[in-house]
Amino acid sequence: MSDFTNTDVQSQLAPSRIGQATVVEQSRAIAEVQAAIVVAQQCPRNIAAAIAEMRQVCGQETLAKKAFFRFPRGGTNVSGPSIHLARELARCWGNAQYGINELRRDDDAGESEMQAWAWDVEKNTRVSATFISPHKRDKRGGAEKLVDLREIYEQNSNVGARRVRESIFAVLPDWFIEEAKEICQATMSGKSSGKPLERRVADAVQAFQGFGVTVDQLESKLDRPSGKWTEKDLGELLVIHGSIKTGEVTVEQEFPSKKVTAAELTAGPEKSDG
Repeated sequence: MSDFTNTDVQSQLAPSRIGQATVVEQSRAIAEVQAAIVVAQQCPRNIAAAIAEMRQVCGQETLAKKAFFRFPRGGTNVSGPSIHLARELARCWGNAQYGINELRRDDDAGESEMQAWAWDVEKNTRVSATFISPHKRDKRGGAEKLVDLREIYEQNSNVGARRVRESIFAVLPDWFIEEAKEICQATMSGKSSGKPLERRVADAVQAFQGFGVTVDQLESKLDRPSGKWTEKDLGELLVIHGSIKTGEVTVEQEFPSKKVTAAELTAGPEKSDG
């Protein structure tokens, strides 16, 4: 009977030698966590101040324009609050940490094992997600394999940012997030600027003209004439405009050309009654 034990397995799996730098890093990480807990207990968050700062930063156009994302998936468009908004809300809320770690990279399998996490240090509430990030980029003709180290890094960062965003929102109060979204939408639509709604509608139409999008296309998108657009409609248009500008979606995806049927092509010009 073999005397091979679990201890033997662990000794073979563990590194044969741990360098001094590794030991120092482990000690530093432990001390950093302990210090964060002590600081959070000694300096608890001021919720009133957190709300005030959130309202102030969400009223800034610079953040509002980056507060939402929009991209195509499965023939539809997915939208929601962005990682930029999540990070800013975590900063305003205070005593919160978050991050993304690459646990393992397998170049032979073409994938990385990643972990995204967020931690409310004061409440000791931690959310984490471990997932596999394939070294591939989705394209219309099929997935493209990535081999360049910089492209792999950017792919892992993009995938990880989405998981970090969800982790941050999981440790923040829902009411805090919802109010921030409402303020950002109002800021984006220009409601807080004091401009009349008609002026802001005209500005939105002009902005889309730079992409070659007509008023008719915008009205078809919102399913109502421009004279009846609401604050919410303007907010949606500005999210679309920002997503087109950053390359998350294309003009063709948001405003597809009207397909002409064979019957319309073969039909002759309509005859007048005169």
